[in-house]
Amino acid sequence: MSGLPVNEQRKLEDAARAGWLYYVAGKTQDEIAKQLSTSRQSAQRLVALAISSGLIKVRVEHPIRQCMALAEALQKTFGLNHCEVVPSDDNSASSTAGLAQAGAAEIERHLRQTEPKIIALGTGRVLRACADEIATMHYPQHKIVSMVGNIARNGAASRYDVAVHIAERIGAEHYPMPLPVVAVSKANKQQLHSLPHVKIVQQLAQQADIAFVGIGNLGIVSPLHDDGFVEDEELVSLHQQGAAGEIISWVYDHNGNIIDCSLNQHVTSVAIAEFSPKPVIGIAAGEDKVTPIYAAMKSGLITGLITNEYTAKRLLEM
Repeated sequence: MSGLPVNEQRKLEDAARAGWLYYVAGKTQDEIAKQLSTSRQSAQRLVALAISSGLIKVRVEHPIRQCMALAEALQKTFGLNHCEVVPSDDNSASSTAGLAQAGAAEIERHLRQTEPKIIALGTGRVLRACADEIATMHYPQHKIVSMVGNIARNGAASRYDVAVHIAERIGAEHYPMPLPVVAVSKANKQQLHSLPHVKIVQQLAQQADIAFVGIGNLGIVSPLHDDGFVEDEELVSLHQQGAAGEIISWVYDHNGNIIDCSLNQHVTSVAIAEFSPKPVIGIAAGEDKVTPIYAAMKSGLITGLITNEYTAKRLLEM
């Protein structure tokens, strides 16, 4: 497409954006017309052009220029090995539309490699959405490993155990982390980690070729608080200690350093700080994720990022 005249390139970019808004963000043609400052008829033609030009294959395949520029800027600024920026839904501060499709595409890229791989996965709502987008394939040569426990404090299984869903879709072996997310004490954590089957899963996770993780904030509306792992008093204490975010339940400060706190002493997940030499792709977007993403990139807790336009701009402003 780089050999096309500038006006044709812009037309295809508008078509790609219109196609994304229609098929991914679920916008009506009237809403697309308003967002692109054009008529409804023009919006309809752009969506049709996106299909006829082969830009739409469930996901938008056309690399929108602004997204590519933002991704390149983030890579250079934070020394990332991989970065992908998807269009924002009207630059919304809270939208995560398109993240699941982009995350699934990147995970599938690794799954399609014939060489056997160990792929480690965190948990969370966005990663679960990525798992739901993974195409049904047959790649039994890989091992899919959970990095985080799958049992809540009340004994219930996690709703967001991502690894099992991906393994089922590709027919691969799945290694769950058969642990509570947070142990009741440090002694209990040591006992759990000494179990032979737990040791196997922890070792596999440490040997993983790549990891995909969600990135959590630590506000009152946050996964750790919502799921009952952090009480109000603990949350206040974490903020006083400078907590900025969490990855697989490991809490870190504004410089991306793991905090010496009660929660981190009890969390049973794979030690994320020791995983950093390996590729770790964070998938997250939204105003409440800006600070935790920034801190994770700053310290190298993540080496890659999949996010959206709004979040990318905010990160570069920081």
